Amino acid sequence: MSGLKDKVKGTANEVAGKVKEEIGKATGDRKMEAKGVAQNAKGHAQKAVGEVKNKLGDKL
Repeated sequence: MSGLKDKVKGTANEVAGKVKEEIGKATGDRKMEAKGVAQNAKGHAQKAVGEVKNKLGDKL
């Protein structure tokens, strides 16, 4: 079940990151844009961890 939690948290971080990135682009705030890109990447990594946990859970 923890794999699912990671995937959900990852998706939330991806969405929040994309919003920050777009706000940063729209307002010319490069710092906000960079924070958004970083949060999006964090979310992508969290989702990958969730996938691995799910696959390992199936094997155990």
